[in-house]
Amino acid sequence: MSSALIDELALAKQGLLARIARKAQEFGPSVTAIPSLTLVKRDAPSEPTTYMHEPSLCLVAQGAKRVLLGKEAYVYDADHYLITSLDVPVIAEITEASKEKPYLGLTVKLDQKTIAQLLVDSSIPIPRAAPISRAMIVSEVTLPLLNAILRLIDLLDEPASIPVLSPLIEREIVYRLLISEQGPLLRQIGLAGNQSYQIARAIEWLKKHYSQPVMVEELAELSHMSRSSFHHHFKELTSMSPLQYQKFLRLQEARRLMLAEQLDAATAAFRVGYESASQFTREYKRLFGAPPSLDIKTLRNAKTGGRANLSDTILDSRGAEETLQVDT
Repeated sequence: MSSALIDELALAKQGLLARIARKAQEFGPSVTAIPSLTLVKRDAPSEPTTYMHEPSLCLVAQGAKRVLLGKEAYVYDADHYLITSLDVPVIAEITEASKEKPYLGLTVKLDQKTIAQLLVDSSIPIPRAAPISRAMIVSEVTLPLLNAILRLIDLLDEPASIPVLSPLIEREIVYRLLISEQGPLLRQIGLAGNQSYQIARAIEWLKKHYSQPVMVEELAELSHMSRSSFHHHFKELTSMSPLQYQKFLRLQEARRLMLAEQLDAATAAFRVGYESASQFTREYKRLFGAPPSLDIKTLRNAKTGGRANLSDTILDSRGAEETLQVDT
């Protein structure tokens, strides 16, 4: 890279930092007028938290963040961005942040339909079948991608233009990612018939029907794979088996129902598909580290103190995969 391009990239990074610092709220994530765009500001490192990471692009203007998917760690900072191609359960923590230099970052949600349409409309090469890998990757920030992100943030100053221009800029962002060295990760989920695409279909089904009994054979049939092949590819991408994944969805939704809608543990358990309240309590404690009543009380107290949100929970280093062993 020439010295001129290095200087331009440095200026663009400074511009990103200034924009997020100006527009982000004092603490936590800031929902913006652009549905796909969230800004984040933190003035201290965070505890490890577990949540379902949506398909997205994550950028950091200042500070650093560490994400665990299964046993693999992904670290990104002002020089690197994170791409996630599927909904995957992660443990994440902000590792660099202070009052003097707060963590400043953003997330842009990625739409599978936009990816698929761009592959149809453009001349982007179709990737050959490759060994399946995790649905997450870290790459170096580039100037064209950063410039597109800056233009998207600048639209927040033109609310009337957002409905017309934001889809165009978001499409450019997806295009920049597709033609990058990490583009094959996204291209695979945009291709009907591809294994990653088929796993994405199964995940969408699980998200909509998590409370229903499910057989792996049914998901495999939906994905047009054998049971063994489906199970293998699902775990390679998400770090969990299909049944562990469903359990994660159920427990997260039960937690939300208890916290946001003030349901008791038994009602929330049955609402999300559990037939046994004792099994629900046992698996809830295994994932979140405390029984439902104590966990919800702790979260409410933390929320009152301005230190937590609905997604916050502390886990140990074993990770969600090992805490979600399927009870039989």
